[in-house]
Amino acid sequence: MARRVAVTLLRHGLTLENQQKKYIGYSDPLLCEEGRNELREIQGKAIYLPSDLILSSDRKRCMETAEILFPDQRIIASPALREIHFGEWENKTYEELCHDRHYREWIDDPFGTCPPGGEHFHEFKKRLLSSWEEEIWPLAEQSGHVTVVTHGGPVRFYLSVFAPEPKEKWEWGVSHGRGYTLVWNENKGRWNALCTLLQEAPSTVKQNG
Repeated sequence: MARRVAVTLLRHGLTLENQQKKYIGYSDPLLCEEGRNELREIQGKAIYLPSDLILSSDRKRCMETAEILFPDQRIIASPALREIHFGEWENKTYEELCHDRHYREWIDDPFGTCPPGGEHFHEFKKRLLSSWEEEIWPLAEQSGHVTVVTHGGPVRFYLSVFAPEPKEKWEWGVSHGRGYTLVWNENKGRWNALCTLLQEAPSTVKQNG
């Protein structure tokens, strides 16, 4: 019988800095109370694909999200799953940066321009692919399914690489506390590069009564 492997990618819950539309990459804010309440509501209604463990970015907003959504699960923290580092632009808004020439160059070419003191997209990409090869995929193969709690940037990047529907990274919409499950079916002893099934997560909601 052909094996099946699944990876669920979830974005962390809402923070005050998200509400203020600040750039938060390596910054480490907690969830805001609205974000916590939204996650508790999701956790009370949603049914997730069973997972033996949760792999999470080590940032507080992700760890807190994992603890709320999966209170009885083992959680492993991984620095490799952090958001891109915005350097000197951390905790600043578009309005604060829009007159900066370097920032405007980055907006026009985010893949070729690096935030001052921050992380180039190619470094971000290399870090995430290494995490996939060394952490995510081995755990998924071992257990059949692994849940990853991370940030909007990493979720969108993985979707742009592995989703069966070709889209650019920025075209994927990922709400706070939600994400996607990617499923691979073994094909003659091999795994295809692209997943064979993509579903929104959580995909099932508990019914009242």
